[in-house]
Amino acid sequence: MITCIAVDDEPLALEVLQAFCSRVPFLDLQKTFTSTNEAAKHLRKFPVDLVFLDIQMPEISGIDFYKTLSNQPMVIFTTAFSEYAVEGFNLSAVDYLLKPVEFNRFLLAVNKANDYHTYLTRSQGNENKHLFVRSEYSLVKIAFADILYIETLDDYLKIHLPGKKPVLTLMSMKSIQEKLSPDDFIRVHRSYIVPLNRIESVRGKTINLGVAEIPIGTRYEAEFFKVYVKRHY
Repeated sequence: MITCIAVDDEPLALEVLQAFCSRVPFLDLQKTFTSTNEAAKHLRKFPVDLVFLDIQMPEISGIDFYKTLSNQPMVIFTTAFSEYAVEGFNLSAVDYLLKPVEFNRFLLAVNKANDYHTYLTRSQGNENKHLFVRSEYSLVKIAFADILYIETLDDYLKIHLPGKKPVLTLMSMKSIQEKLSPDDFIRVHRSYIVPLNRIESVRGKTINLGVAEIPIGTRYEAEFFKVYVKRHY
């Protein structure tokens, strides 16, 4: 169960969110607020997992309000203006909803929050079969088993997936390596990480993945062949 509150200066917008939340079994909407000050007082006493937060609030913008929270819960921003999505994304929002909010779009956002909440609660163990990255202003869920290979492009990573366009995310190779099991993935070049089980063959310093040929960098050569030989022979 995900505990949540909603903050919006428009009572009608709160009524819509309240009605939508009542239709989702895993959401527990505890309270709604038209004032960020009242919402802040409540959160200090009763922390929640998720906040639905309007960006255009009279006392302080929803974005600035969220920045003031010491223990930041997941947040789904609501706004009538799509240009605010970029700043919401920079604050690690789970998603943003453009008003007037439709239920199907709302359901997509809260399912994403539910998946991410499950991911966070399991992060200390080895049960996760997915990782979450931020791309195109929201969280994207990617199954480890779907990753063909990972490529770095300056400050971005390009995660290649079967039958889909690659996912671009602002993340370093070091950061994503920390999310990947070393038993399943290996860095073979300053620009590439590959899944060991997708390697079809190795010739010289080139890995054949079927969908692509990946070079082996000199710096990573010894460790790669050590792992590869151990795994296949």
